[in-house]
Amino acid sequence: MKLYNISLAMLLGISTLTSCSDKLNVENPNEQTTANFGVDELEENVVAAYNHIRMEGSYARVGYTIDVTRGDEVWNSSQVWYMPFDDYNLPENGDIGWWIWREWYYTINVCNFGLSKCGDDDTVLSESMKRIKGQFLFLRGLAYYNLAGYFQNPPLITDYSTYSTLDGLYAKNSSYDEVLDQVEKDLAEAMTLLPSRDAGGEWAKGRATCGAAAGYYARALMQRHKYSEALTVLKDIINKKYGTYKLMANYGDNFREGSQYENNDESLFEIQFLDYGSQGTDDEWTPVNTSKNATQGSAVESNFCPGVYGGWADLSASPWLYNLFKAERTTAGKLDPRLYWTIGTYEADWEGFEYGNVGYTVPMTATDTIMTNNTNGGLPIAKNTNMRTGLYSSVATGLHDGINLRMMRYSDVLLRAAECENEVNGPTQQAIDWINQVRERANLADLNLTDFDTKDKLFEQIANVERPKEFGCEFGRGFDLIRWGFFLTSDRQQQLKEHETFRRSLHRAKDPVSYAQVGIDSELKCSFDTYVQGHEFIPIVQTLMNSNPNLVGNSANNSESNKSYFEQKGWTVHPVVDLSK
Repeated sequence: MKLYNISLAMLLGISTLTSCSDKLNVENPNEQTTANFGVDELEENVVAAYNHIRMEGSYARVGYTIDVTRGDEVWNSSQVWYMPFDDYNLPENGDIGWWIWREWYYTINVCNFGLSKCGDDDTVLSESMKRIKGQFLFLRGLAYYNLAGYFQNPPLITDYSTYSTLDGLYAKNSSYDEVLDQVEKDLAEAMTLLPSRDAGGEWAKGRATCGAAAGYYARALMQRHKYSEALTVLKDIINKKYGTYKLMANYGDNFREGSQYENNDESLFEIQFLDYGSQGTDDEWTPVNTSKNATQGSAVESNFCPGVYGGWADLSASPWLYNLFKAERTTAGKLDPRLYWTIGTYEADWEGFEYGNVGYTVPMTATDTIMTNNTNGGLPIAKNTNMRTGLYSSVATGLHDGINLRMMRYSDVLLRAAECENEVNGPTQQAIDWINQVRERANLADLNLTDFDTKDKLFEQIANVERPKEFGCEFGRGFDLIRWGFFLTSDRQQQLKEHETFRRSLHRAKDPVSYAQVGIDSELKCSFDTYVQGHEFIPIVQTLMNSNPNLVGNSANNSESNKSYFEQKGWTVHPVVDLSK
């Protein structure tokens, strides 16, 4: 008995010493390892990647609205916030430009980790793994599409194993072409792995689908004038190869919250925000202050709406866009209904239309100044706000806007197909027919091919009439101006000056304006007057370059024109065409 006890004690002692020498190398059942990291864990990573695209610098506020501001449809009515972006002269030490960088690299890091667990051979993947990998590829492609569109030459980081070294973490710039090559590669592969929205369930309720990947693939191709390739993809979308899409009968249904409107038949991809009544209490501005009580909404409404409704009144629609709408009536002699949902002004035509001449619950009249954005004047942007929905009495400022941002709609597919068709074969009846589908939803008369005798003239109609009226004050105009080369020729620069001219007035905000009167009329200003060459892109902030010795600036940092890039590619900048002739 004593011998047994002694032996047991010795064994216990030896095992204790062994455990100490092994530093208690006991497997933690709660720790995820390469051995137990499977589909369920990767699904959690997919959700994390989606989460990052609805942050401050991605689409919850500045990542969305900065592109709206750098287009010609919107001006900075606060004259403080967003002003350097509106004026095209952002300094290298800008305080909010890098938020976009931060958010999209968060997304890329999550996607790179997930892709490292998926393997390279798609043929051996289960259906679940294919869908997981497809979503990672789509979201990484989306991230780099945005980074290239904003920063021109960001570092291309795709291999998670390189994160283990400083050289891997402190990557050098990649060229614009290298980044967009990767975007095309990621999206093309995602198209083969993802189901269509026709699969139903979560694939019809906000997940990235093959239709979303195809739509963004076409966008990426068009960014570098690959019109023939893009046209093939866009035709496939129209012919339902990647799912069934159609225009909503009511244009306004694309800008309301609620399950009956969001993820609708027109939407190829949208950012999912919680409806206002179901949100938490904590504003989730950045990835570093996430909370289980996060509101999970956007602040776009706060940026667009006037202070009289509780908004911040940062941005206003341009007089050019407003008067573009006013220049053409419907077949019934009424205003284009898209004006109602785009710009929040009083119009006699809105009596009895939708929610009428009411902003939130405040009645408008023809004589008051309720339509003015703030003390600097300006036309408030109604799109992606509840100004016209009749749901709420005022703006809940912060990240409380529950309207999903429709990042790609079927109308964009139709108008892009028309643009590509015109570039490849135009002008043609097919291009006109696709345009007319979008116009007919707005009850506008059909265009006739006989009125467009040149490719340049039909392009002008698409770029400066059809797209602004369909997508006015939405994300994407800044990307379009870059790919069209509008910053690079004297006639297009002059046109931008006309579009960018605005009137700071509480009472005359709706009046037509002319750049020729800037300097004569003290109320008139022009954002484009301060444009500096190369600043169609956002400079890479000095803080990032100080942290990463391998990182250098872009055309905005160096104030260098991108005209030589266009010329080397042999791309065409269409000349301005007078559509009245």
